[in-house]
Amino acid sequence: MGLAEDAAEDLVQDVLTTFLSTLHRFEGRSQVGTRLFGILHKKIFEYRRGRARDERNDSIDDVFESRFDAQGNWTRPPEDLDRLLESKEAGALIQGCLEQMPESQRAAFTLREIQDLDTPEICEILGISTSNFGRSDASRAHAPAGMPRSARRDPRPLSLR
Repeated sequence: MGLAEDAAEDLVQDVLTTFLSTLHRFEGRSQVGTRLFGILHKKIFEYRRGRARDERNDSIDDVFESRFDAQGNWTRPPEDLDRLLESKEAGALIQGCLEQMPESQRAAFTLREIQDLDTPEICEILGISTSNFGRSDASRAHAPAGMPRSARRDPRPLSLR
């Protein structure tokens, strides 16, 4: 698997925990080993995706050291306070938009865009099937306001329609 021993042990524990917590949904149409392998495959994918995301972010020590020279002077001063205030205003606007969304759309948007979950995970959390997700209000959470329903279903960019 290409994992450190402690990471492999954690993955095995996650697989067993997931298997036991979803045992009530196991219909017996496949062998238990096949189900466990499928869970393991998904957990490894999630682990590697998480590591890749972590590697893209600099550690705080590296960021801190990159901002000062050997004498302790700023190499890159902090952001302009006006820009920071504008970004806070943008955050408040986004929060206001989220508050105006129906609960199912807000939940789906938060799970997909903020927590970076995929459709099957979102459907499991929201208690809907993946086939119903495309028809629910939740799937429209990423569509810009005012976009016609027919355009929401068309995955092509507007310039190609």
